[in-house]
Amino acid sequence: MDMAPTLMELGDRLACLRAELGRRNLAGFVVPRADAHQGEYVPPHDARLAWLTGFTGSAGTAVILRTRAAIFVDGRYTLQVRDEVDTTLIDPLPIMEQSPEDWLAKHLRPGDRLGYDPWLHTPDGVSRLQSACARAGAVLDACTDNPIDAVWIDQPPPPKAAITPYPLEYAGENSTSKRTRIAELVAKIPAYAAVLTMPDSIAWLLNIRGGDVDHSPLPLSFAILYDDGRCSLFMDPDKIGQGLVAHLGDQVTLHDQQALGPALDSLGGDTKHVLLDTGTAAAWIANRLTAAGAKLVSGADPCALPKARKNATEIAGMRTAHIRDGAALCSFLAWLDQTAAKGGLDEITASDKLESFRKATGCLRDLSFPTISGAGPNGAIVHYRASAKNNRMLEAGNLYLLDSGAQYLDGTTDVTRTIAIGTPSAEQQDRFTRVLKGHIGLATIRFPKGVTGAHLDVLARAALWKAGLDYDHGTGHGVGCYLSVHEGPQSISRRPNNVGLDPGMIVSNEPGYYKQGAYGIRIENLVLVTEPCQIPGGEREMMGFDSLTLAPIDLRLVTRGLLTDEEAGWLNTYHAQVCKTLMPLVDAPTASWLAHATRAI
Repeated sequence: MDMAPTLMELGDRLACLRAELGRRNLAGFVVPRADAHQGEYVPPHDARLAWLTGFTGSAGTAVILRTRAAIFVDGRYTLQVRDEVDTTLIDPLPIMEQSPEDWLAKHLRPGDRLGYDPWLHTPDGVSRLQSACARAGAVLDACTDNPIDAVWIDQPPPPKAAITPYPLEYAGENSTSKRTRIAELVAKIPAYAAVLTMPDSIAWLLNIRGGDVDHSPLPLSFAILYDDGRCSLFMDPDKIGQGLVAHLGDQVTLHDQQALGPALDSLGGDTKHVLLDTGTAAAWIANRLTAAGAKLVSGADPCALPKARKNATEIAGMRTAHIRDGAALCSFLAWLDQTAAKGGLDEITASDKLESFRKATGCLRDLSFPTISGAGPNGAIVHYRASAKNNRMLEAGNLYLLDSGAQYLDGTTDVTRTIAIGTPSAEQQDRFTRVLKGHIGLATIRFPKGVTGAHLDVLARAALWKAGLDYDHGTGHGVGCYLSVHEGPQSISRRPNNVGLDPGMIVSNEPGYYKQGAYGIRIENLVLVTEPCQIPGGEREMMGFDSLTLAPIDLRLVTRGLLTDEEAGWLNTYHAQVCKTLMPLVDAPTASWLAHATRAI
């Protein structure tokens, strides 16, 4: 359902919200992108930011005051926000230049009451809002219900997708084993219980999957894991799927989601220590625990790190998924080369065709995110999504950026390729090759235990920096196994991150370059962190990356003279692996195209 308002409707929606705020004696209200689980994708019921402002990106915050409003986005969305939001009514502001808190401190007046929904903000986020209000002499006020819901007349109902067991043949470890070892971590803190609010953690821990949001098989729910391995799962009873009760067993008790509050109260009754990730949990939960007398232990979600370290079964499944996906992508790329040369091909038709190749595998459960299909200047919009309004043709001389992925029962994929339509310019080749050098720099690095993605990020940017170029997004994100395509706690980014890269983690390697109004370039593979091993003559064991993604990198865009012999050797070896693995899985015309696309340089 498209909930983005037209520009004419936006003024009415803002006016209705402001009237509702006036009835509540609120001077303003903070509207985050989040739902109660702080996830990347939210169900239509919780898409309040999109409904109110028109902005459909995966991250952003709006602040609505009496006579002014602003929306804050990061570098991925600075172009998109201006396309989707009426800037005469809402000011779009880059969050790296001005934070919502600084803006509020400037524009709130003494005595103002700023409202927020405690289900949609973390305790950490609330603390920042409180500080901003204090600077302005204003007061932060937790709303008992969301004022947007009061004026959103046709708000969709909450999702009710069935929650079902995830087979052991894909999970590789049963839920009892997982609960036992995570409970041991909780007990060592020490804490009596951990409150889990992230659906992907709950899905992993209990070996269940759902369908409450697009693109990720998540069961929107909450859980309490006790230090003895027992677990309480709080969910809408209408979502109990076939075989779920028997699968969970007698150590996991099912409760209606309305029972969460009393369960939190009971944790506080004996002043027990309770672990909560205050960086991801709703402030409502922290407030309820504190009010009940629980001793809150702020710490990382105990499932996050174990979930990120994939077991042998998950790794094997991810490899199989990437081989299947690579064959589908290669079939598409061969079709694209032939079709684009004739002209008349647009972004939406191309992305739909790629999805059809993935569907033809018979294994596709969903796309892992909305495909980014950007031709020419649209490729420079980092999280671009083609629509009837902005759909472009793939024209000769353009670059075509295609970022896509799939959800299969055995794994999740995410791959970006930049393709030359016709003959590329010398500048396009130069920029592409510099991005490729960064990709290879990461792909070939060896590193000791304790190294984080923040230590490695510079490798992906070095060749661009030498030319005075850069990109404004992270270089890599974690990826789940038939779960979220963007998974923590590991990442590769300039942002500080104290999570070391461990064997079994899967992370993306995706440097890029974007020339606004002209073209975008990104090369993305998913890579597996390998087991440490000794380098001949070395003194320490080193880990590395093993590329899971299998798809040709467009050689028409490679300037061989910019590559070292070692870099060219990596590219040739990678392409030889792609060709050998995928050749038996594609038809004869695709095989012929593949042999040429992966030729040695």
